[in-house]
Amino acid sequence: MSVLTTDHLIIDVPGREAGSPLNLDIRSGEVWGVLGPNGAGKSTLIHTLAGLRPPRAGQLRVDGTALTTMKRRNVARHLGLVFQEHHDGFPATVLETALVGRHPWLSPWQMERAEDLALAEQALDALDVQHLRDRPVATLSGGERQRVAIATLMTQNPAIWLLDEPSNHLDLHHQVAVMQLLKRQAADGKAILMCLHDLNLAARWCDQLLLLYPGGEACWGPADTMLDVAVLERLYGHRLVTVEADGAPVFVPAR
Repeated sequence: MSVLTTDHLIIDVPGREAGSPLNLDIRSGEVWGVLGPNGAGKSTLIHTLAGLRPPRAGQLRVDGTALTTMKRRNVARHLGLVFQEHHDGFPATVLETALVGRHPWLSPWQMERAEDLALAEQALDALDVQHLRDRPVATLSGGERQRVAIATLMTQNPAIWLLDEPSNHLDLHHQVAVMQLLKRQAADGKAILMCLHDLNLAARWCDQLLLLYPGGEACWGPADTMLDVAVLERLYGHRLVTVEADGAPVFVPAR
């Protein structure tokens, strides 16, 4: 089932006149990866899909409803976002931060319920930060803070997950653990769309790929058709060597 669609959407990248219209159809159960070099507009796309930036042209629909007509509380019940970097506006513990994810589901001034606390605790467990539950988020490492952000999104429990560099700051073990968690969420019916710099994470974990070029061109489709060496070399402007490991292609930049 389609949960997020774009109709001739052109993202507004400052200083760039051109841009390919995006006609995306993102369905429940899919894992999308957005690839492209620095400045191609990956973060701008994520912020546009979340309704935080207006597009230059076109429309965006969530479950068939134009995003611009939806109230923000309703948007947050359908769609959640993890930013590339995190700036905490006020002191809070890890558990308090995770519980922020329940706010779209509560009426104004309503306190969190036992079931909200249980969802937050489960998310902290899933992201391996339960032992940090009483720590102020300001004292965490970058990788710990990233896992708390993903736990907050899990606590929010929207149908659509938008993540800008979810592997940012994570060590190898937690990169794999987070990608496994996202794949499980998709298997449970979530739609996952994430910007990635790591081509090999995309090759291993994504069903669909969207390639954004610096000049505004874009193309998308099933991962196995998009992972063409010639296409990726043009995307990144660098020659690649590919091998197969553990049943998946591995891309290595040539010397």
